[in-house]
Amino acid sequence: MDTTSAARPSGSGRPADAELERNKRNVLAFYEAAINGKDFAAASRLIGDRYVQHNPSIADGAEGLERRIEFMKKEFPELRAEIKNIFAEGDFVIGHVHGVRVPGERGTAIVDIFRLDGNGMLIEHWDVMQDIPEEAANENGMF
Repeated sequence: MDTTSAARPSGSGRPADAELERNKRNVLAFYEAAINGKDFAAASRLIGDRYVQHNPSIADGAEGLERRIEFMKKEFPELRAEIKNIFAEGDFVIGHVHGVRVPGERGTAIVDIFRLDGNGMLIEHWDVMQDIPEEAANENGMF
C-alpha cells in the first residue's frame, strides 16, 4: 500500500504533514472497521457529528452508514476492500481501492474521496466505482 501524500504547496510545515498522516490513518481505520470488519460501532467513532454522503444509494449521517454496514453484513459478508493507494491534500483523503464482494470475483476498482474536519473525523464522502472487466484493451491493469 502506497501511503504517500499528494503534492502540497511549498512552505507547508510539519504540523500540516502530521495532520495529513493522521487523516490517512483515520481513513484506513475507517475502511478496516466499516468495510472489512463491518463494525458500525468502530466505524462510527471515526465520523464527525454530521456525515454527508454523496453515494446516491447511502443515506446521510451515522444512520445511513449503519444501514449500509448492516446491508453489507447480510448481502456480502465476505466483502473486502484492499487499499492500493491513499493520498491526502488539505482536508481531503483519496483512496484507490480494490473491492471484492465475493472471494474469487475480479471485483471493482473504486476511488473514494473523503473530507475530514480539523479533528480528523470523516464528514463527507464521494465515490466512483468501475467493475474490473474480464478483458481489457491494454495490459496496464486498474491498480
